[in-house]
Amino acid sequence: MARSTVLTRVAVGALAAALTLTACSDDGGGDGGTGSGSTNGGSDAPADTGARATGDGSSGTGAPPADDAQTTTEPPAQALELPRGGTEFFPEYRLFGYSGAPGSEGLGRLGIGDLDERVVELEERGEEFADDREVMPVLELIATVVHGTPGQDGMFRTHLPDEVVQDHLDAARRHDGILLLNIQPGRADFVDELKYWEKWLEEPDVGVALDPEWAVEEGQIPGNVYGRTTGAELDECAAFLSDIVQEHGLPEKVMVYHQVHTSVVQDEQDLEAHEGVAIIKSVDGIGPPGDKIATYNLVNENKPEHVVPGFKLFYEEDAEWGPLMTAEEVLALDPEPEYILFE
Repeated sequence: MARSTVLTRVAVGALAAALTLTACSDDGGGDGGTGSGSTNGGSDAPADTGARATGDGSSGTGAPPADDAQTTTEPPAQALELPRGGTEFFPEYRLFGYSGAPGSEGLGRLGIGDLDERVVELEERGEEFADDREVMPVLELIATVVHGTPGQDGMFRTHLPDEVVQDHLDAARRHDGILLLNIQPGRADFVDELKYWEKWLEEPDVGVALDPEWAVEEGQIPGNVYGRTTGAELDECAAFLSDIVQEHGLPEKVMVYHQVHTSVVQDEQDLEAHEGVAIIKSVDGIGPPGDKIATYNLVNENKPEHVVPGFKLFYEEDAEWGPLMTAEEVLALDPEPEYILFE
């Protein structure tokens, strides 16, 4: 694969010498990050994850939340429907979201300033991408946060506290949107992370966004190499979500998997369709419009037919490579993305 057409995540310090593209900047804001000079995968390594660690009340263990923990707001009045009506997302809705986590601007726009102000901004910006659809607001909260150090359980990840998840679910409900729990698993398995968040996934308006770029194996450090997953592992996650939907009589649930490079998802055709789960493949990566489009086309070559396309934009980093793609340019992508996410 030609390096000029691949959007990669590398530390800022390596940009001038190694690449013409990067997928995130290193703001040095995290605790225990790998450091911009600590790479083991050359130009194919993702960026230092230090800026991605909030460290505020996060759990350093793999223990799930207490069984008696309760959400503080009731589900929407029609719990068997989506927040804006119906039981399926497509083709009625265009999903439009912000990602991030509180207290760290480097994690994305969702974590900047007042949460409700961000959601109002999200809704207004989303109308540019609506076309003939109704916009469904999406808050993609980075709930399992990857780190460059192992932590108490050696899994290189921590969890945001329940109170933070509740705050974001409350905000989503105030604006008739949905919450996605973004999972950067480190050395943990995706399905184990879904089990950790299971009580939240039983809510009718909560789904997941899996980030396999940060799923590493024994002996690997997140941020030094690209992580990866398989179609079989993604299929296990989709089956887990489908069981929850069927057991609790829920409306359709979203499962996103982000992909920045063709190597990040292997044997993708092993991912099958599952009742009650809208599976979305969101193409990740920063760069000028031409390279983002080339990567979108390349990564989608192996997309299973039943998987819905998505596309990710970066407010600041894309503009640095510039210009930021317009709504018209994004909607002209083929296939047209059903989920558009800003970080």
